[in-house]
Amino acid sequence: MIKSFKKNSLIAFTFLFNIICSGQNDIVEKPNVIFIAVDDLNDWAGYMGGHPQAKTPNIDRLANKGIAFTRAYSSAPLCNPSRVSLLTGILPSNSGVYGNQENFREYLPNALTLMQYFKKYGYKTMGGGKIFHRYNHIGDSASWDQYFIIKTDNRNPRNNNSKFKGRDKNLPHKNLFNWGPIDVNDEEMSDVKVTNWAISEIQKEHEKPFFLAFGFTKPHLPWYVPRKYFKKFPLDQIILPTVLDQDLNDLPPFGKKLAKEVYQVSTGKNFNGIGVNEHTLVLKHKQWAKGVQAYLATINFADKYLGKFLDALDKSKYADNTIVVLWGDHGWHLGEKEHWRKMALWEDSTRTPLIIYQPNKIKNNSIVDTPISFIDIYPTLIDMCGLPPKKDDIDGKSFFQLLKNPTQNWDKPVLMTFGEGNHAVRTNRWRYIQYYDGTNELYDHNNDPNEWINISGNKKYINIIEELRQHIPKKEKAQLISHNNMASELIRR
Repeated sequence: MIKSFKKNSLIAFTFLFNIICSGQNDIVEKPNVIFIAVDDLNDWAGYMGGHPQAKTPNIDRLANKGIAFTRAYSSAPLCNPSRVSLLTGILPSNSGVYGNQENFREYLPNALTLMQYFKKYGYKTMGGGKIFHRYNHIGDSASWDQYFIIKTDNRNPRNNNSKFKGRDKNLPHKNLFNWGPIDVNDEEMSDVKVTNWAISEIQKEHEKPFFLAFGFTKPHLPWYVPRKYFKKFPLDQIILPTVLDQDLNDLPPFGKKLAKEVYQVSTGKNFNGIGVNEHTLVLKHKQWAKGVQAYLATINFADKYLGKFLDALDKSKYADNTIVVLWGDHGWHLGEKEHWRKMALWEDSTRTPLIIYQPNKIKNNSIVDTPISFIDIYPTLIDMCGLPPKKDDIDGKSFFQLLKNPTQNWDKPVLMTFGEGNHAVRTNRWRYIQYYDGTNELYDHNNDPNEWINISGNKKYINIIEELRQHIPKKEKAQLISHNNMASELIRR
């Protein structure tokens, strides 16, 4: 009797012990996630071929190592709505977050962010730099177990007394042309401080799997980085983007209005009382080559410190069990379609790098040309980490199977939104843009990759337009501003 009791007790103990250990192993074996954001980076990365002079050896190194997407698109061509949609899995048209100053918690009080979801299933979440909109700001306290804040940060070069100011003092319009070399050490730059913090975290022991997110502020304006990065791109050798004269002539009125981004967007007021095309000012003051040089230099600066982090990860104990995701929040124009900055629904303002690497689980060393939406990153990462699927309040669809087999068919059109009623739909061949007033644009990327010829008025394409129009939201959250000054209001309100 006693022997039987002892035997049964031993069996029960062994059973419970195995359950406990099994749970611990599940936790240990879950992959870590490194989530790296690059602010305002368009396709000027080597692997994407957006500019022949781009120097991005570390972005390309990660692209060669993992799966690199050449047609990845943000849900909005503006920082806050783009990031909110990626981090919540909810489209701007369903959240109502269209502008830069909207607090997403007021619109989505019950949303579980990507980081919250990982916390829910046992991950430690850490962040630093720019992940949510606004640099050096936690963005959402519920999302993080810890967040790195730079306590002494003189990043703003617009202060006349700052050694970070590199702008030519002879230029007019002080809120434009914010680019130029500065004479400081790299270590004084905020992005370097954030990178060093991220490196310190992967050198520590972590008892739980971690989700580590950090964001570079470059190449977001202002384009001030140490002088040595500018020297890599001699001004007299700069290649300007290819543009078409009078490119805006075939656009509907509202499309032209967005393209001719006015001085008001940057300053909150018009220049000399009238709206001014910023590209006209860039040309007038001979700043085009300098702007391109500065953008290339700033990208190269961020790329260097991406490389420093990747080196540290490769040497860490976490190298073999860590997913790396590199993403930009949207694209950027440098004169294409007579436009500067973002805030438009064309290819250049919505297309940005996306690279995903996971050791031994996906088809690494692949290039994927299939259009992919950032709204789908949230459910994809859940799948990659083996977490339970999120069934409610999510607009995205996992493309994990595409990562495992990049040659398979993926025909989910990409939706992009800039303010209520203004949407673009991107498929392998087409970009269709429809504005709030019903006017539209259509571009055939098989024959017109620069989107120079709007063919929406050609009756030959009526059926194509009707098919693409089916992907435009039938219902959407209201915008709290009028469309009269939409671009300037969305960026600064």
